[in-house]
Amino acid sequence: MVRTVLLGLGGLLTAALTAAAIWAWAPDRSRGNLDAKYSAPSTRYLEIGGTRLRVRDSGPQGAPALMLIHGFGSSLETWEPWAQSLSAHYRVVRFDLPGCGLSEPDRTGDYSDERSVSLVEELMDRLQIEHAVLIGNSMGGRIAWRFAAAYPERTRKLVLISPDGFASPGFRYGVAPRVPALLQLMKYFLPISMMRNNLEAAYAKPQRLSDAAVERYYDLLLATGNRAAMLDRMRQSVLEEPTALLRRIRAPTLLLWGEKDRLIPYANAADYMNVLADATLVSFADLGHVPHEEAPEESLQPLETFLAR
Repeated sequence: MVRTVLLGLGGLLTAALTAAAIWAWAPDRSRGNLDAKYSAPSTRYLEIGGTRLRVRDSGPQGAPALMLIHGFGSSLETWEPWAQSLSAHYRVVRFDLPGCGLSEPDRTGDYSDERSVSLVEELMDRLQIEHAVLIGNSMGGRIAWRFAAAYPERTRKLVLISPDGFASPGFRYGVAPRVPALLQLMKYFLPISMMRNNLEAAYAKPQRLSDAAVERYYDLLLATGNRAAMLDRMRQSVLEEPTALLRRIRAPTLLLWGEKDRLIPYANAADYMNVLADATLVSFADLGHVPHEEAPEESLQPLETFLAR
């Protein structure tokens, strides 16, 4: 009797696990199909540093250039509301970092900051942009300020939105983050509900996160090779104490930060203000980690003022 019951429970458990696996199963999606779904007239693909990058270049070609760099796991679409407004007066260049959006994974396997900075420089060269305003969010903010430190002559101004760089709780300098083995399953199983939960953490008010945005993030993460590239980027993201590099920056800098940021604490803004030579901080009391997505009109106003200054 007991054996029969255990066998029955085992069968139910196997069935439940099988159903859960089928529900969460998330195979790669064709880049061709995704390109058709998320295409735009100003989009093109360029071979930069030996890797094929998706680039969106809008606005007057002779206008001052803005280089927009997205954060971890994001894509150039994160800037869409801002880009629509800014393209009236500026040349707005957005691109997907390797293994993000619809840029292919980096053929070198190198996802270090140094590699990212060199790709920005090469992309500017290809587009014949001598100098630009660098704008970056989160990880993209770290790439932007590292570019400004390495290439001051090519950086007109710097805009950092909730930038990564200073160690926050759970992170230490000089130590590669541990990628849990369970996270490896993301390459095969990824329910869209999990994506929504992760994205909601970036918003102060999760109800502002649209179904369309969740679908887009989910689609693009499932592009062939992107999940493996994301895990590689995580393994290679080793923070260095940033003070010495930040002190090299002379470009006028605008810091934009949501005070309800749950991913990189707003308290880190004080660290940047203490070391940047020419910095202005604008905070948003009711916004989170991605103010340009959560409240594009509100967050764009201080940026436009800074650019016109």
